[in-house]
Amino acid sequence: MNTNPRESHGPSETQHITLRGPAELADALPFMLGFHPNDSVVLVALHGEHGRFGGRVRLGIPRSPKEWPSTAEHLAECLVDGCARRGTRPDGIVVFLCQDPEPGETARRTMERLRPFAQRLRTACGELDIPVYEVLCISDGLYFSYCCPDTRCCPPDGTPLALTGTSVMAASAAYAGIQVRGSLREMQARLKPRESPGDDRQRTALNAAAAVIVPKILDGPPGQGREEIRETTLTLAREMLRRFGRPSAAASGSAAPSEGDGLERTPVAGLPRRTGTAESDAADDALITPDEAATLILGLQDRETRDRAAEWMEGPDAKAALRLWRVLARRCVAPYGEHAAAPLTLAGWVAWSTGDEPAARVALGLALEADPEYVFARLLHQACNEGLDPESLRSCLREEREAREAAAAETRHAARRVRSRAARAQARQPVKRSASAGKSSGPAGRRNGPAEKRNGPADSARPGTASSRVLRDPGARRSGQRGTRSGR
Repeated sequence: MNTNPRESHGPSETQHITLRGPAELADALPFMLGFHPNDSVVLVALHGEHGRFGGRVRLGIPRSPKEWPSTAEHLAECLVDGCARRGTRPDGIVVFLCQDPEPGETARRTMERLRPFAQRLRTACGELDIPVYEVLCISDGLYFSYCCPDTRCCPPDGTPLALTGTSVMAASAAYAGIQVRGSLREMQARLKPRESPGDDRQRTALNAAAAVIVPKILDGPPGQGREEIRETTLTLAREMLRRFGRPSAAASGSAAPSEGDGLERTPVAGLPRRTGTAESDAADDALITPDEAATLILGLQDRETRDRAAEWMEGPDAKAALRLWRVLARRCVAPYGEHAAAPLTLAGWVAWSTGDEPAARVALGLALEADPEYVFARLLHQACNEGLDPESLRSCLREEREAREAAAAETRHAARRVRSRAARAQARQPVKRSASAGKSSGPAGRRNGPAEKRNGPADSARPGTASSRVLRDPGARRSGQRGTRSGR
């Protein structure tokens, strides 16, 4: 079987890798997904005479066996329909069941427990007229075949997986630049709340923010409360982007390829080695207070606010935005788990927009776990899985931002024109003199000739000038009265 040439990122876009047997199929799975899929069922489409890899779908294995029939039908339909929308139905399917043993359970026992699910998957694909060529169970470093009856190549107790970096797929993936990011469990941990002493502080902050923000959105004047919260949220988010983008913050954050996944690649196989992921995430967590995180989490529940935040998907803002959305997702402690759908979707969108499809699928999958009806996450997840180009959505967001900025600029120009016209109109108005201007305040009514000549009638009548201040000064009036008495 050959890998899909579209998946290759190396110097040769037409490179083919031939896989022979279940062992090499099992070894190839992490390279197809970009991570080691813990607790997952994966279906991979095969096309053509030589079984070229095509589309794939992944889902967590349902805990209850009662859900296995519906899950099998759903996965098979998703894979076949997705391939059909891209042009061709699959000619075959390979199924992988990946799950570590439960406490006190052996890998073989895990395989046997999942056998009914494997059979359901084969039946569901068969009902769509697509044959299943192989079903593998991967557990505890071993693989088992549900289809191969030959115990010489597939013994009942399982076969050890190939050593890291020794397979043909590993060498070819390293040459092509394909990277594996560690396990799915590790990638998900970076996007989920962690039990820590700070959870109570964050929960208190979320309760306080909800008490202020929700009434403004729901009970305030139509549109005004929501607009106020939107501007507050976006202003704070921009400040957070500047904070996360500072050199000191970037140095304390993750510096690994593909925006800080905290993993270092081995020079041979492209397999992961931990390099302080927890430390870099902890440094990011320290950059934002519980109150700031709560304000952003509650504010992002507004759809328009979230869409405005999605505009930070490229350029220098993308890296800081992805780190910020990850932090906010980790701050959605119980009972605010459903609120994580917004920052998780934004994290998935930025990852997809910057070319990190494995991280995008993980984040979007978690967003749908938090809220299965979150439309933005569903649309992005489907588009990412179908291999669509994110540039169309990026262009749409750019156009909306440019239109909004142009409208705001026109509003500012119009306001300046109004102020300018008002100022010119005021300047053209004649200065009105009071009836007593230029006359003495004394009983004789004589003009104060010398003083008037020095100050001029306009200066003495215009408020705010130095002369008007002198006229309002009590000491100056007393001096004028003495002069009047001396003239009598």
